[in-house]
Amino acid sequence: MENVVLYEKKGDIGKIILNKPEQRNSLDLITVQKLIKSFKQSAKNNDVCVIFTAEGKHFTVGDDLKYTYELLNDIEKLPEAMEFIGCFQELTRAMLAHPGVIIAGLHGWVIGGGLEMLLCCDLRIAATDTRIMLPELGVGLFFSNGSTKLLQLIIGQGRAKELMFLGKEINAEQALNIGLVSEICKAEGLNRILKRTANSILQNSHLAVRIAKKLLNENLDKDMAGVLDSEMLAIMETGQSEEGKRRIGKFVKKE
Repeated sequence: MENVVLYEKKGDIGKIILNKPEQRNSLDLITVQKLIKSFKQSAKNNDVCVIFTAEGKHFTVGDDLKYTYELLNDIEKLPEAMEFIGCFQELTRAMLAHPGVIIAGLHGWVIGGGLEMLLCCDLRIAATDTRIMLPELGVGLFFSNGSTKLLQLIIGQGRAKELMFLGKEINAEQALNIGLVSEICKAEGLNRILKRTANSILQNSHLAVRIAKKLLNENLDKDMAGVLDSEMLAIMETGQSEEGKRRIGKFVKKE
């Protein structure tokens, strides 16, 4: 079980890979713990971008329901059940706290808890074979990873209720139309598009990118006065940095 999640770093780009293709990248306690460890390691390594992908035919079918059923129906395993649920929420915290831009590459099935953890990503790019579903209510479970807040922030409350209450499957094009993903591509081109997107982000000021992510997350819960204050400080911090001075000077000279 050591390699159920892989982490690689190349320059300023990290890559986190679900690596359980035989189990359709299903999620259990060990897998979620490995994801938390990988995202925290990536943050520690100052990755400016993180590409989040999966090996095999499917990104993930979500929770291993047989495993979840055993946890919830064996009194002796209830502590592990609570730990498993808590780890999903800890994964949300680790991903939202990551200072870099997390780019998810989706393909095949993206079900339940698999989609919920991806709501913490900054960009989601889907192959055309992607199929998405939130079946929790139908199997008698509930949502995790802050999805009751994050999903409606991304696609609006009406669409979020539709996906959650009905548990219906949507394809990549439908996901694009409602804003759940930002781009779709052929499956064979997914890795290329993910790398291209990460490299485009790396062309920007790395400090400014990190501050932009931080404020986009933090300012959701601030009033306008707080938003304006935080942006003023961000302008001063980026503009007075060595990188900011170099970039502005280069632009001015070019003009």
